[in-house]
Amino acid sequence: MTDELFKGASELEGRAIREIAALAMDAPAAAKSGHSGTAMALAPLGVMLFSRVLRHDPTDAKWSDRDRFILSCGHASMLQYGLAHSFGYDVQIEDIKAFRQPHSRTPGHPENGVTDTVEVTTGPLGQGIANGVGMAIAERILGSDYGTDFVDHRTWVIAGDGCLEEGISHEAASLAGSLGLDKLTVFYDDNHITIDGPTEIAMRDDAPARFASYGWHVINVGEKANDLDALEAATRAAIAETSRPTLIVVRSHIGYPSPAMMDKRDAHGSIFSADVISEAKALLGVPNEAFHIDSELPSQMVASLETNRALRAAWDARIAASGEKGIAFLEQLKTNGAGVFATKPELYEGGTNVATRKAMQRAMDVFAPQTKGLTAGSADLTDNTGVLLNASSAQSHDNPGGRQIYYGIREFAMGAVMVGQALHGGIRPLGSTFFVFSDYVRPAIRLSALSHAGVMYVFTHDSVGVGEDGPTHQPVEHLMALRVMPTIHVVRPSDANETLNLVEHYLSDKKPVVTALILSRQDMPVLGGDDAKASSVGARNGGYVLRERDDAVFTLVATGSEVAHCLKAQEDLLAKGISTRVVALPCWTCFEEQSADYKKSVLRRSIPSVSLEAGATLGWTKYVDEAIGIDTFGISAPGSYVFDYFNINAQTVVSHVERVLGEKK
Repeated sequence: MTDELFKGASELEGRAIREIAALAMDAPAAAKSGHSGTAMALAPLGVMLFSRVLRHDPTDAKWSDRDRFILSCGHASMLQYGLAHSFGYDVQIEDIKAFRQPHSRTPGHPENGVTDTVEVTTGPLGQGIANGVGMAIAERILGSDYGTDFVDHRTWVIAGDGCLEEGISHEAASLAGSLGLDKLTVFYDDNHITIDGPTEIAMRDDAPARFASYGWHVINVGEKANDLDALEAATRAAIAETSRPTLIVVRSHIGYPSPAMMDKRDAHGSIFSADVISEAKALLGVPNEAFHIDSELPSQMVASLETNRALRAAWDARIAASGEKGIAFLEQLKTNGAGVFATKPELYEGGTNVATRKAMQRAMDVFAPQTKGLTAGSADLTDNTGVLLNASSAQSHDNPGGRQIYYGIREFAMGAVMVGQALHGGIRPLGSTFFVFSDYVRPAIRLSALSHAGVMYVFTHDSVGVGEDGPTHQPVEHLMALRVMPTIHVVRPSDANETLNLVEHYLSDKKPVVTALILSRQDMPVLGGDDAKASSVGARNGGYVLRERDDAVFTLVATGSEVAHCLKAQEDLLAKGISTRVVALPCWTCFEEQSADYKKSVLRRSIPSVSLEAGATLGWTKYVDEAIGIDTFGISAPGSYVFDYFNINAQTVVSHVERVLGEKK
């Protein structure tokens, strides 16, 4: 019976496939939530990969030279949890029983850092493909730097129809083909079923032709989803390909081998009934009881991977014998290539006018050569955003060590590719575009924050100061849209020198936080004297007092280019006999991480306060009494005119303070 269901499977592999398929029905049934059909259909592919092809060792789950496995169709998470359990990773039957339950190690979709074998957080379809592109880039760069004795592994991705329908799959696949990422293989689970019904109701793409046009090696195995030897042969052909990535198309049947659910849309997300589960288990030849496991299977699977353990042990020995080179390599992995700076960029002179995006290029010129793990690039705006690596060269198949990545006009893919680089280890990715296009990157930013990937997104042209390009290119709501995202550091520096300071902080931090650096297109004043000293001390706290006065009757708060307007307003008010203080809040999340006493001393809420920011006012009342901002779309006009048109200037602040104080009198 086993041979009829799963052609070519060994006795051990057959036991694993049957157990995973059964657990894929039991766990969602117990949770009354989940997806059984895809996990069942892909169990043979998963077992073949883990038993015959993947370079991995369950006794050392974090071995850095392991192959990376990504389940892009994360709704089929029970496939990954079943594989991890069956192959002896630290996923116990108690974890399987707790599927989708509070604080379990088997959440509804795979989450990085929660479960063994899960490399990236997946679920939003298509992003796993782009993460895989990023991991393949990271492997290539590290392999170029340290040699194949240290770094020589592959990236394997399983993706479904939904992944290929999402636009990010097009962006990422096109980039991967252009870069010739030959150590990347994507399995396309072509099961012809989506939630709404057959894929043909909305998609009639020729996926093999599409990927071939991207420059991929395409293998279509057809109706071989349950033929382990045929699947292995395809993977061996992918490994033999040395100039381009590979797509392996597998025509599976969702819900296999259940007669009642196979090829039905209900198999995607509906819970199988007890009768349906019993019938399927009878065909599988497993006991008809929930969560029945073969207790000997994990240890036997671990024993069967003796060759992989030998590879890992030999790798350990090479690292240990390599001396300083091995120490440097392990340190780069541990710190994601943190910078160590013997040289720092020259500061800008106080009182001059410099766009903060220009400071970004100065930071790159000095810091990049001293940051081992850095990669940098943009969505076709490298010169505009200041992320040109003058000491490096373009990443390509012929230049595997190149750290300058030209992502093309593919903002979403750029973000998700950087997540893959960061979560691979040893790489600190930085990518850039105009701030208004953070909308295009947002899903990747969210997953980077959720998975704590140490990525920096550099967003320039930060406000209506973009000017003549008009409202289509003038970000208004974007600052607040990013600030509401948990954990991410959204940073809008007060001047060019503060930008240098904060870039240095990100690049040297051994545990980098997901950061969005928001920089100006237009020139803005460089702080000087005591203002510069206050910035250099307080900026990394996320908020600081720029100018303090004990007799102040009002606090003026701002970020970015508007800080200069508040400084001017303070001077104008003082000339009128009104004493005020000025506070800069470049990063709200960083500020919230400070002590209560520090935050209280900075904000001094006992006196009236107002904020000035060229963006939406929503959220500002947490820090000030009233907010001056822009709650409409912008207009097409010179930037200076647009700022004045929306009252983003010192005079508006002065008038506001006078009005409030007058009302109080």
